[in-house]
Formats: sequence, C-alpha cells, structure tokens
Amino acid sequence: MKAVCLLSGGMDSSTLAYLAKSEGYDISALHLNYGQRTESKELVCAQKIASLLDAKDFIAVNVGYFSQFGESSLTDKKMAVEEFDAARAHVPNTYVPFRNANLLSIATSFAEAKDAEAIFIGVQSLDYSGYPDCRPQFIEAFQRVIDLGTKDTTTITLKTPFIRMTKTDILHLGIKLGVPYEFTWSCYQNEDKACGTCGSCHFRKEAFAAIGTQDPIPYEE
Repeated sequence: MKAVCLLSGGMDSSTLAYLAKSEGYDISALHLNYGQRTESKELVCAQKIASLLDAKDFIAVNVGYFSQFGESSLTDKKMAVEEFDAARAHVPNTYVPFRNANLLSIATSFAEAKDAEAIFIGVQSLDYSGYPDCRPQFIEAFQRVIDLGTKDTTTITLKTPFIRMTKTDILHLGIKLGVPYEFTWSCYQNEDKACGTCGSCHFRKEAFAAIGTQDPIPYEE
C-alpha cells in the first residue's frame, strides 16, 4: 500500500506518519514551505522524521504565494503572533486563509502521480484553534473533490484519523508508536526555543503535562 503523508515536522503530522507506517503503508512524505516563520526548522524536522521512517520519497514544495497574500501572522512578520486565549471568540490570526485546501490539492496531484491509495493529514477538530479548514465537513467535502477531480481509475482515500481526537489522545498514541518528539517542532513563532505562549505551544505543553511526561524540546523561560 502507498500513502502520501503531509508532513510538517510538527507533533501531529509526525505521529500520523508513524501511524501510517504502522498500518503497512509505504510513505511518500510531502512537506510544504509556505513562508511560515519557522520554515527552516520545520523542514529539518520533517526531513528527519521522513528519514527515520524510510520514506520512499521526500518532496518539499515551495508555495510562497501565501506570504504574498498575507493576512496571517505565520506568513506576515509585521503581524504579531497571537498568544493562546481560551476565551477568544474569533479565529486567531495564525490562520492561513484556505491553506489546507491548497495543501490537499498538491497532495492529491502527488498521490495520483504515485498511484497512492491514501492521503494522510493530521487535522483535528476538538482542542484546536478554530481553523475552518480543519472541520470534518471540510474534509468530507474535499473527499468529494478528490473523487470528482481525478481519473475514473484513481481511488484515493483522504485519511484523517485524528480529526476527533484531542492532542493528549494523539500523544498517547505517539508514545506507543515510539515517535521521537525531540525531532518535532510545534511553535508558530521561534526556531531555537519554543515560545510556549502561541496556540500550538499551548496545546502541545498541555498534552505533555496531561500524560506526565517531559516535552523534549526547549522552551523560553
């Protein structure tokens, strides 16, 4: 079996790649550089995870047009990255407009070219930051797009096993699978020491605290 795994180098996507490997898939890893603040760090982490999994392919694609579009603190350094706020009602400014649709479109092209049966993406809809392109309804709609937009002989299943799992659930699974979290990166803001205050850092730290395990990456004091 062949699968394309969207591999950012973060906690969720790395755990997902290990899960896909454990299910018997030969992995083709797809990494997207979209002008994010931690682009260099994420690329190194994704390459390391792909290497540890003996991925058949590792493709890094530059989609820097996101930084030209702006309107996200991940791609526009004039905008400050919002700190996590549990009471926040709006979508945080770390949301990259319609990013997952772009990434899944590229992954679908890659999967069809490789005759892969599946695409794995680590979206979740429980303890996440409210991004609209992580909702189950979006994934269901995109599966329909894949079915309609590929050859009649092509069958690609969009796999999102984490979509109704919490970050703590994902970490529990990753520990069982032996995911080396020291080679992953979640921070939206920094590449040397994680800020510890952005939404991604918040959920990562909360998960490690919940299972009583030390997070192996460095954080600012």
